[in-house]
Amino acid sequence: MTERLRDIYVVDAVRTPIAKYGGALCSVRPDDLAAGVLRALLDRTPRLDPARIDDVFLGNANGAGEDNRNVARMAVLLAGLPVTVPGVTVNRLCGSGMEAVIQACRSIAVGDTSLVIAGGVESMSRAPWVLPKPGRAFPTGHQELFSSTLGWRMVNPKMPAAWTVPLGEGAELVADRHGVTREEQDAYALASHRKAASAWQDSLFDREVVPVQGIDLARDEPIREATSAQDLAALRPAFRQAGSVTAGNSSPLSDGAAALLLTDAAGLEATGREPLARISACSVSALEPQYFGTGPVEAVRRALDKAGRDLGALTALELNEAFAAQALACLRAWPDLDPAVVNPRGGAIALGHPLGASGARITGAIAHQLAAAGSGTALATLCIGVGQGLAIVLER
Repeated sequence: MTERLRDIYVVDAVRTPIAKYGGALCSVRPDDLAAGVLRALLDRTPRLDPARIDDVFLGNANGAGEDNRNVARMAVLLAGLPVTVPGVTVNRLCGSGMEAVIQACRSIAVGDTSLVIAGGVESMSRAPWVLPKPGRAFPTGHQELFSSTLGWRMVNPKMPAAWTVPLGEGAELVADRHGVTREEQDAYALASHRKAASAWQDSLFDREVVPVQGIDLARDEPIREATSAQDLAALRPAFRQAGSVTAGNSSPLSDGAAALLLTDAAGLEATGREPLARISACSVSALEPQYFGTGPVEAVRRALDKAGRDLGALTALELNEAFAAQALACLRAWPDLDPAVVNPRGGAIALGHPLGASGARITGAIAHQLAAAGSGTALATLCIGVGQGLAIVLER
């Protein structure tokens, strides 16, 4: 007889403040950022013996620099956890942090683990330039360096050109397909900044944001509370000469880390804590790479079906805002969703989008929102470069 899958609880979730590209966290290595959130999670659960942690899953999108050689295991060691605690790094590009959470959930559900940390990290500031190895020794002529900060690089020539457009051009294509105007994108971006600034003013992030040792950064750095509709309208298109996607209605390059402590019922007893929420379903989807921005649409449908819920049941939804164009396109596909429950504390346009950390950030954010509300059903979702989407349903 097959044993019933175990329930999965979010005990706690933390994240760093998010910094701008070249900003307050640019001097901090990604393995140190990750180690900091691991340590903070354990410090907030003093009854838990760190040796009880069965595994650590961390998402990371680049892995080309100081986050190489399995940054999860490096973070475990740098955080001072026992050397017997393993770590694994996973990569689903922008969805890496959520993928880490999902893989951790699977390991708990089937009984392979009981207490697990899952999260993600990215330092886009410190992502290096990479030099391909030449086909023969001592080549003549110049060699090309590739930036590993964001987007396609060293593209396989077999890939259709339509699939390998820059991410910003992909957002333009989504705007074209769904009729999303520049004015709508700017209004959405302005609302994101205002909600994020208000959330910080009202101390709504206090339970999830932990400081980075040695860095004076009290809150998310990309927030521009003083921006206006006129300021956003004055920005030039960033990817097309006559386009609608600008730096103002796109998420900024960012640095940060996030982590969640996940467990089953037995592990929950060992922590001595009340859980923030329970994870009830998750899903992944895929579509044409250039239309990656609408990846959440199908992922959300599948996750809600698995959870036996619908859009009308959601009390909160965190939709990662890679671009306002793609966020608005997704929202148009969900007419039954109350817009008031979407990103109530602002989104990535204002808070930042450190690639490998964002999926863990929004999952942790939803867990804290459910805990503050006392009950409800919530969902976190994000689009992923090269055409994928992830979603995860939490309940309390």
